[in-house]
Amino acid sequence: MKLQPLPPLNSLVVFEAAARHMSFTLAARELNVTQGAISRQIRVLEDYLGTALFVRTTREINLTATGNQYCETVRETLQQLAHATAGVRHWRGAQQVTVVTSTAMASLWLLPLVSEFQRQNEEIDLRIIATDQVNDFSRLDCDLALYYCSSPPKNMQVTPLFSEEMFPVCSPQYLAQNPGITALERLGECTWLWLEDPQRDWIGWREWFERLGQRPPEPRRRININSYSMLIQSALAGQGIALAWSNLLSDHLQTGKLVRPTGTYLRTDAQFCLLEPQGRAANRQSVNRFRQWLLTHLAETIDAE
Repeated sequence: MKLQPLPPLNSLVVFEAAARHMSFTLAARELNVTQGAISRQIRVLEDYLGTALFVRTTREINLTATGNQYCETVRETLQQLAHATAGVRHWRGAQQVTVVTSTAMASLWLLPLVSEFQRQNEEIDLRIIATDQVNDFSRLDCDLALYYCSSPPKNMQVTPLFSEEMFPVCSPQYLAQNPGITALERLGECTWLWLEDPQRDWIGWREWFERLGQRPPEPRRRININSYSMLIQSALAGQGIALAWSNLLSDHLQTGKLVRPTGTYLRTDAQFCLLEPQGRAANRQSVNRFRQWLLTHLAETIDAE
């Protein structure tokens, strides 16, 4: 059923403020508009109703009998609307889960998964923030964080997700053009895709060789890239070899878009972790549901392997 007649709704807000303050000037200050704008809105409402709502004198305004009666209804209606709106906004806020993670983990691992979560939890809004510039995990403004950590961050509840193996990868076409790089000692003969601005605790080419007990060779050439996601795009385009994190690139490896030229790998001591701020109120139901979904997905993935 169509609701009619309804007055100009903005004029009701102006009318309620002017009636509460008994002043167009104070109403204008509260609503951050000019006094002239208040007068025009009141006139619009009075013209619509066909009756005066205020008695105006040079120094003050007063409600007419009709204005006084109408004001009570308008105020009660606006209060009910405000309470209902606050309830909806609180519910929507309670249904939002904010996850902070690295740009690499967001683009290569998390984002491909979230469609599954959203299909199962349509009422929950995910807010994913990707940042690599984190100096103190405990100061992150989020419900959950996902990061690679060599040691447990202080003041955070830490749930290890998975450890990592690191190994070189390239496109099948690049390997076909450089068949000799199947030998570890010949990796220096090709182009290295070099992460120029590594994230906290990440391992680069030189450290990878050193941890394997090998002397790092000098690559024939290298391409410096300051984003791991862009670096992997470069590898997919056949521009060189990259160091892969097995879980982050599992999809590309399974589909054959990336291949391992050598079977050598380094298992790191660090782990990708789920981080949760300590000292806060208990997680909301929506946060717990996302957390449980994530851990269940990982458990099922490990069982499948």
